[in-house]
Amino acid sequence: MDLEDINTVAVLGAGNMGHGIAEVAAMAGYDVNMRDINEEFVQDGYEQIEWSLNKLAENDQLSQEEADGALERVTPLVDMSEAVGDADIVIEAVPEKMEIKKDVYGDVEEVAPDDAIFATNTSSLSITDLSEVTERPERFCGMHFFNPPVRMPLVEVISGEHTDDSVLEVVEGLAEDFGKSPVRVHKDEPGFIVNRILVPLMNEASWLVSNDEATIAEVDSTTKFDMGLPMGSFELGDQVGNDVSYHVLEYMHEVLGDAYEPAPLLEEKVENEELGRKTGKGFYDYEDGDGVDIPTDQHSELVKRRLIASMANEIAKLIGNDVAPPESIDEAVMLGAGFPDGPVTVVDEFGLDDALETLEDAAEITGHERYEPAAYLKERAEVGTFYDPVDEDDGDAADFEAIRVEYPGEMVGHIVLDRPHRMNTISEQILDELVEAVDLFEDDDDVRAILITGEGEKAFSAGADVQSMAAGGADPLHGTELSKKGQSTFGTLESSDLPVVAGIDGYCLGGGMELSMCADLRVASERAEFGQPELDLGLIPGWGGTQRLPNIVGEGRAKEIILTADRFDAETMESYGFVNEVHENDELEDRAFELAASLAGGPPIASKYTKRAMLAGRNDTNAGLEYEAAAFGQLMGTDDLMEGITAFMGDGDPDFEGQ
Repeated sequence: MDLEDINTVAVLGAGNMGHGIAEVAAMAGYDVNMRDINEEFVQDGYEQIEWSLNKLAENDQLSQEEADGALERVTPLVDMSEAVGDADIVIEAVPEKMEIKKDVYGDVEEVAPDDAIFATNTSSLSITDLSEVTERPERFCGMHFFNPPVRMPLVEVISGEHTDDSVLEVVEGLAEDFGKSPVRVHKDEPGFIVNRILVPLMNEASWLVSNDEATIAEVDSTTKFDMGLPMGSFELGDQVGNDVSYHVLEYMHEVLGDAYEPAPLLEEKVENEELGRKTGKGFYDYEDGDGVDIPTDQHSELVKRRLIASMANEIAKLIGNDVAPPESIDEAVMLGAGFPDGPVTVVDEFGLDDALETLEDAAEITGHERYEPAAYLKERAEVGTFYDPVDEDDGDAADFEAIRVEYPGEMVGHIVLDRPHRMNTISEQILDELVEAVDLFEDDDDVRAILITGEGEKAFSAGADVQSMAAGGADPLHGTELSKKGQSTFGTLESSDLPVVAGIDGYCLGGGMELSMCADLRVASERAEFGQPELDLGLIPGWGGTQRLPNIVGEGRAKEIILTADRFDAETMESYGFVNEVHENDELEDRAFELAASLAGGPPIASKYTKRAMLAGRNDTNAGLEYEAAAFGQLMGTDDLMEGITAFMGDGDPDFEGQ
C-alpha cells in the first residue's frame, strides 16, 4: 500500500487522544470513522472535535468553511464492523492497558480489510507483543501522537520486531500529511524515545527526594532555572499525571529490570491519589490556584549532575541498542517535550566523562542498579560526545566555529549557521560571530548583499541555545544582559547597509525566527515551520521579536503568533506577509541565492539609503521623511544615477559601481 491508497482512517477511541487524532486526520482531508464502546463516549468526542474546529476558525487558523468540511468528514460510530470495514488504516487510541488493547485487536482483526495497516497510539507498550495478537504483524506499527494531537507536532513512528519497512514509510508519510513531524523509532523498546528520556528523569528526581539528597524545591529550581528545561521535574510530573508516569515505570521495571524501580515518593503519591493537576494535588497543591511555586535560586550541583547523568545513560541505551540515532533523540524530545535544546546536546556539552563519573560515584554510594553505566556510554566517553566530532572546515571560514562564511559569487556574502547537530540553535558564540561576519562583509567592496541560511534541511534555527546560556543561572541581571546582547547583534544585521536575504528551511523557531525578522526578504521551503514558543516556557521573545514582528505582520497577527505559541507553516506565514516567497524544498537554496544576487546587482548607495530611511521612519514618520528627502538629494549627484538612466534609455542592464 502507498500513501495515495489511504483515503479512510478509522480511529478507535474517542477520548482526548482519539478525538484529537480524528480531528487532525479530518483537517488533512481524510474520511474518518471514529469509534468508541458506547454512544455517549463517541458523541462526546465528536462534540469536542466540533468545539476545537470552531475555536481554530475563530482564531483564523483555518476558515469556517474548512472547519465545517473537516467535521463533515468525521463519522461517529459504535459498531466495530462499520468503523473499520472500509478502513485503509486503523489507528487505535484506547486506554494504555495491554489487555484492553489486545482485546480490541482481536475484534478488529475479524472485520478489517486484509490490506489495512494497524497503528497503535501507545506511549510505551510493546509494539511487537500487540502485533502478534493479529494476523498481520508485518503491517503493524506504533504511531505515537502527543497530547494534544492538534497542537503537538511530534509523532513517533515505531517499528515492531515484524514490521515491514514499507509500512513505516507509509505511516511516516501519513504523519507528514497530517502536518506532523514523524521521528522513526527503529526498535521496539519501552518508552520509545521521549518517555524513555522523560520518565526515568522524573523517577531520578523522585529518588533524590526519597533518599533525602535534595528537596522538591531544589530539584525543580535546578531543572527549570539552571538546566533551562521548560518545567521543573515535579512540575512536569503533576502536569502529565503521576499515575501515568508510575504506570510507564511499572512497565519498564517489568521489562527492563530493577534499574527502573519506581521511587518510593512517586509510589506514595499514586497510592494517596495525589496525581497532579487533574486531582488538585500532587507534588504541588492546586486547590487554591496554580500551586507551583519554584524558587529561582535553589540550584543544586548534585541534582544537576545526577539528572544529566541519568539522561546520558538512557541516551546511551537508545543509541547503543539501535533504537534511534542522536539526531532523532534530540528532535523528538525538543518537539515532544518542549526542550529548548535536545538531551544529547545537553549531555555532550556537560561531558560524557563527567556523566560516567557521576554514575559510578552514585552506584558506589547507593548500590542501586539504576546507576550502572551502559556499555555504550563507557565507549563514547572515550570519544567525549555522542555526536561524532565535526571536521574543521578548511575553506574561507577558518576564523569562525559556530557559523561558516562563504563567498558563492555574484557579490553575495553567505552566512551559514553551522550547528546542524544542535538544530542550529543560537549560542552566545553565534551572536559574537554574526557581528564579526556582518562587519567582515561590510568592509569587503566585493560583497553587496548577505544571504543567511542554516546548515542542513532540519532547521534554519530552532531557537536559542538555552542550555549553553543557562550557565549564568536564573539571575535577572544576566537575563537582561543576554536579551540586550541578542537585540544588539540582530540590530547589527537589521541595520546593515547591505540587503539581507534569509533562506529558511525546516524549523524557524524562537530566537531563530527573531533572527530571520532582521532580514530584508525571507524565502522559505514548503517544509519550513515557524513559531515563537517562548510563552510556553514562561518567557517572552527577548531578541526583538515583540517589536519587529508587529512591524512585519501587523499587531494582530504578531499577538496571535506570540501569545498562542503555535507553529505555523510556510504558506500561512506567506499569507501573513512574513515570508515573501515559498518554494519547493529542493529549489529553496538556488532561489535564495538568486534573490540575494539580484539585490547585490542593484545600486548599492540607493539600497543603503532606502534601508536607512525605512529604519529611521519606523517609529517616527517625520524623521523618516527627513532622511528620505536628504538621501534623495544626495543620490541625484551619483554616478550610479547616470548609469541607471543611461541603461534605461538604451534598454540595457545597468552596471552599478556604488559611486
